[in-house]
Parts: sequence; structure tokens; C-alpha cells
Amino acid sequence: ARPPATPEGMALAYGSLVLMALLPIFFGALRSVSCAKSKNSSEMPETITSRDAARFPIVASCTLLGLYLFFKIFSQEYINLLLSMYFFVLGILALSHTISPMMNRFFPANFPNKQYQLLFTQGSGESKEEIVNYEFDTKDLVCLALSSVVGVWYLLRKHWIANNLFGLAFSLNGVELLHLNNVSTGCILLGGLFIYDVFWVFGTNVMVTVAKSFEAPIKLVFPQDLLEKGLDADNFAMLGLGDIVIPEVIELFFPYSLKKNTHTYFYTSFVAYIFGLGLTIFIMHIFKHAQPALLYLVPACIGFPLLVALAKGEVTEMFSYESSAEILPHTPRLTHFPTVSGSPASLADSMQQKLSCPRRRRQQSPSAM
Repeated sequence: ARPPATPEGMALAYGSLVLMALLPIFFGALRSVSCAKSKNSSEMPETITSRDAARFPIVASCTLLGLYLFFKIFSQEYINLLLSMYFFVLGILALSHTISPMMNRFFPANFPNKQYQLLFTQGSGESKEEIVNYEFDTKDLVCLALSSVVGVWYLLRKHWIANNLFGLAFSLNGVELLHLNNVSTGCILLGGLFIYDVFWVFGTNVMVTVAKSFEAPIKLVFPQDLLEKGLDADNFAMLGLGDIVIPEVIELFFPYSLKKNTHTYFYTSFVAYIFGLGLTIFIMHIFKHAQPALLYLVPACIGFPLLVALAKGEVTEMFSYESSAEILPHTPRLTHFPTVSGSPASLADSMQQKLSCPRRRRQQSPSAM
């Protein structure tokens, strides 16, 4: 039996988990908005619809139950070996994508940066279609090489630091790429996962069994005996990545806060997440039992911003808000097709007038500033 963790060790472990959970949420929200502003609407990540949000807890339940049955029927060693190889590849790609913007600052101006393109097509002639069309450069290859070192370290040692590097990369990419367009969709998603998390943790032992058996970077861990054993510590506290990525309604409030020319809603939802996660850890410490974090995160992340909106009288405006329209204010949208006749030159002139007039009106509008 392991010796009980000291109060100092538990405080360090729980505090580190909270900090590691906040980093991908904050920077993922920043990168999500900045990435959207620099792209065209056709390149935006696919938005989660209300139907997708309602269906997600069912798909997650089937996946969780399937993993549980796999661990009960087949050898845990071989399953984890297969999953380790799978997450080895995904982790390298996710970590490379995460560190690429930071690494660009360290490259000198005269760095020989060459462009490459990886293209896979299917068919020939007019029926040819692209399967993979990936463009990258020499800097991306350097980031990929550094990420591969971490991947080999994780594959050989399964060290908790390598696990957390991959876990943070997965979390940041998840917050950045998953996109909710309105508060209603976020409430549906979090409401369904609230029931999902409570049922599978309190109603069965499925969630806890899979979390303990699954040797893959799908959770953040931090040792409670770090002060005694150093980097070789092995008594871990853990937090699932879903408890970081799923409450991304926080990311939704970031562009809404920008629209209101204040950060009140974003900071309120951020503080609500800290409160909910802190309450989870407190209850887990008191009762010495695994807790469904979404049981406390969902009411906090939805309730706190709604209370602020209620105090300001902006509840109706909040639920009618569409984030995609605010993230891409520079992208022209045609609500109808112009009816013109004549030469191609007259058609081009007419289209130019249609697109330039709304742009002038938008520059004169104070709300667009």
C-alpha cells in the first residue's frame, strides 16, 4: 500500500492540475479568435450544431462502454500498446501544432525556410479529387522533430511529464478547433454531458475503471509525492481532458465580450471554471472518492455568466448572439444575388458596387469599431 500523501504534496498536486487546466482554456480561446480572424469563412472549423450537441453524450457513452468491455474481454497490455501507438502519432502532430507559433519567434530572420506540399489524389483526369493537401515549411519540420523527441520519451517511459505535454496539446487544440456558435448550443452540450458524467461515475464503475486502465494521454496527472520522490513519483492525482475541453462555453463568451467592448463575461466564465474545478477537488478530498467534475463545472460555467447577464438585463441578447458573425466581421456575405444583364464588364462593375457599399457603411458604424 502506498503511504498517504502529505498535505503539502496534495496542495501542490491539486494546484498544478488547476493551473494546467486553465492554460489551454485561456490560450485556446485566444488562438481560436485570432485564427478565425485571419481566415476566410470557408476555412473555418465546422461549427457544432444543436443536433450534434444533443447527440454527443450518446456517442461518448457508447465509446466509453465499448472501451470498458474491451478492457474486460481482452488483455489490457495489448490494448494499451495499440492505443499508445495511436496516441503517439496524434500527440506528435498536436504538440507540433501547439508549439509552432511560439517556436517561430526563435528562428532567426535569415533562417532558410523552404515551402513543401504533401498532396494525395484519387482518380485521374477530370475525376481526380484531393484526399490530402497539406502545406508546411522547414520551421514546421523542426517543430515536428522536437515533438517526436517527446513522443519517443512518452512511448518508452510513459513519464508523467511527457503525458502532460501531450495532454495539454490535445486540450489546447480541442478548445481552439471546437466551435460553438451560440449559448443555446453550449447549454445543450453541457447539459447532456452533465447527465453523462454523473451517471457513469456515480451510477457505475465504468468511468473510473477506464480512467485507471487507459494508459494514454487522455488525462492530466500530477504526483502527490513529488516532494518526497522527485520526478520518479508515482502517486498521481488526475483530471480528464474532457473536463477541460468540454466546458468551452468559456471560449464562446470571449468574442461576445469583445462585442460588448468589455471582458466581463469572459472573465466571469473563467472565474466560474476555477470555482467549479476547485469545488470538485474539495469534495473529492473530503469524501475520498472520484468525482464527476462536470457535476460542478456545468452549473458554474453556465450559471455565473447568466447571473451577470440577468443583472445587466442582457439575457435575451446573449441567447440570440451568434459568434460566427462577430468573429469574421471582415468577411463579405451576399444575402442575394444581383440581377444584371449585359457584358461581363458590366457584371463585374455591378458586383463591385454591391460589395463596396456595405463595406463603407460598416466603417461608419460605431459598433464595428
